[in-house]
Amino acid sequence: MQLRQQCHHLMQQAESDRSRGDLERAASKLERALRIQPGNARLWYQLARIRLQQEQPGLAEELAKKSLSLAGGQADLIRQNWSLIARARYQRGDIGGAREAEHQASSPH
Repeated sequence: MQLRQQCHHLMQQAESDRSRGDLERAASKLERALRIQPGNARLWYQLARIRLQQEQPGLAEELAKKSLSLAGGQADLIRQNWSLIARARYQRGDIGGAREAEHQASSPH
């Protein structure tokens, strides 16, 4: 199996695990996929989403920022990352930072 296909397969498995509530298994699969494609912004976002679900908002924000740094012109992904960052900041009680992230999410990219 080619590396790209393997990465896609791991991403699908991770989403299946996440939907069943097995967040640690999903995270493990995404981490494996990131070892294959460390420059894949979508993978970093998916891992950030799982970490936020696991109530790890600081880590989730850092992973979302990594995704942002790799997202290039992917406007939808940029918006998704800023929305996730806002939710992470709300979880941490950083209301001002969350509102700033919400503003970024609603800005054109």
